[in-house]
Amino acid sequence: MAVRRPVDGEVHVHYGQIYVESDPDSVGPGLAEAFAGQDAGLCGAAIPGALFLVTGLHTGSVRFTVEVHDAAPAPDPVWEDVVEVSFRPASHRSRLMQWAGEASWELDLGERDYRVRYCAHGMDAGRGRDTRLAGEPHVDRYLLQFWPAPPGPARVLRQTAEAAAHWHDYARRLPPPPTEQERAQERHAQDAAARQRREELERWQWGGTVPSQALRGVGGNVHGLLAFDASLVHALDAAGPRVQRQVALLAARRACTAAGLADLDWVAGALTALTEGRPLPPPFDDPARMWDALAGDPRAPRHTVGLAVPSENARSTGTVIYSTAGTATVPDPPQRVSQPHMALPALLGAAAPDPLRASVDAVFAAVATYGEEHSVLLEEVWSVVSAQ
Repeated sequence: MAVRRPVDGEVHVHYGQIYVESDPDSVGPGLAEAFAGQDAGLCGAAIPGALFLVTGLHTGSVRFTVEVHDAAPAPDPVWEDVVEVSFRPASHRSRLMQWAGEASWELDLGERDYRVRYCAHGMDAGRGRDTRLAGEPHVDRYLLQFWPAPPGPARVLRQTAEAAAHWHDYARRLPPPPTEQERAQERHAQDAAARQRREELERWQWGGTVPSQALRGVGGNVHGLLAFDASLVHALDAAGPRVQRQVALLAARRACTAAGLADLDWVAGALTALTEGRPLPPPFDDPARMWDALAGDPRAPRHTVGLAVPSENARSTGTVIYSTAGTATVPDPPQRVSQPHMALPALLGAAAPDPLRASVDAVFAAVATYGEEHSVLLEEVWSVVSAQ
């Protein structure tokens, strides 16, 4: 009969526990739920896909062997305490796991039903020792055997140690485990509660309103604008493409005018292209060239403006300014920023292929351009949206 030994040596235990785990979505059962409904202690198998193994030694290394057989092995009388349970791995990956996941050993079990025999020798001596330090002689040892077999009840095959008797009595005093229907109902309730928590968090993140799929996927500076006026974000979403384009153009014009850039020929050309629905001309076809044009134009003003900060009653997770790479966190005010550098991204934002993205990014850039006076810009945007 073929036998494989994936574990054969020293295994560290803590709190007199070691485990077999196979469910990647679970951290393993607690003590009571692992033994619930069993007549046998020592090896708790009440939770599918997991085994809870008890040792006499509280802390330290024990001799531990795991064997995988093709068929039921003959019992060995050398073992003082022996129990059998049934086990079916919850995935293709089964592991012997130390307490807190400090170390593990792959068992390479198939996803099928197994009978499991857990054998112990010297449990009372291990319990009396409590802690074994490195280099001290072993006092208890264990054997865990697997072989293919249909499910069956947990059984005590041999009982010798008082420690084993304690754990058998503990298991028999536990209430029965939940039925499959009760487990399914509990999972359903947990899933529903988790879904509700996710929905509540999302609603809070979006200013108290559940976002549309379009808003969820719009990207850009949508969360930056939410901090200033969440209601406006949802109103822009509901306004439709025509109004979104109108708002984007308005925001770009207002930003460039506030920054003193609108009369520069290369900026005026970009505004005209936006108005006519054409792609932005050079240097706006390359952000690096755009910044170079601003730096190299002696006519460009060098105005600064106080950092735009959401009002006290606005939902905000931080103070933000516009960045060509997205929304970036900045230090708390007082701080002043360059108006021209805040304004030019409004042109890039307004040219976005998605009208909703264009309106969000252009308005956010215009808010940054207006700085401390951003409420004036937002009022004008609201007037456009509300007029539709």
